[in-house]
Amino acid sequence: MPLALFAIIAVALAVTFRDQLSFDSFKEHREALLAYRDSHYVAAVGLFVIAYVIIVTFSLPGASVATLTGGFLFGVFPGVLFNVAGATIGASCLFLAARWGLGDWLASKMDTGSGRIKQLKDGIDENQWSMLFLIRLLPIVPFFVANLLPAFVGVPLHRFVISTGLGIIPGTFIFTSVGAGLGSVLEAGGTPDLGIIFEPQILFPLLGLAALSALPMVYKRFKRT
Repeated sequence: MPLALFAIIAVALAVTFRDQLSFDSFKEHREALLAYRDSHYVAAVGLFVIAYVIIVTFSLPGASVATLTGGFLFGVFPGVLFNVAGATIGASCLFLAARWGLGDWLASKMDTGSGRIKQLKDGIDENQWSMLFLIRLLPIVPFFVANLLPAFVGVPLHRFVISTGLGIIPGTFIFTSVGAGLGSVLEAGGTPDLGIIFEPQILFPLLGLAALSALPMVYKRFKRT
């Protein structure tokens, strides 16, 4: 029931706000956003974080635009804090909805099952911290998938929240930095390069962090052999 309700609300929001969550809409309203921030800073922060939570909770298109907006309005710092807070809270809401809807049932079925499914569940349970950080650090994993999978294998909420909040910091920092310089880019008639995360100087450090998070799994496997 929670997942069905989430799906209905998500579709309704996506249809209603599909134009408002685009980059073109951001460019059109950027001056109004800046004016509102300057005159109502605290309210602007609160509304921004709430909007970000809603976007992530219901997996709406526009999360990248929201992250850029956080950098554009509030700078790299504290913009990155607002972005991380909104993304983490929204991810946790979706995680809880998935767990209440199907996660507990699926986890129990995996625990009582056998064969490859049971082995997969046991492998994830044994290396939860490493797996959680890996799916956050590697940019090849869609964000909403990384929110749903842990719920389906019975990951505790506190582990999910901690690994999400810490694991998304590198990528969020990069996009927030791009957003912070967005004003000059738009004035020059350009568009932000969201593919920057796949540039070698950005991707390699992220892969290095992912490798560090995978070390405990490698050590456990080496120790067994």
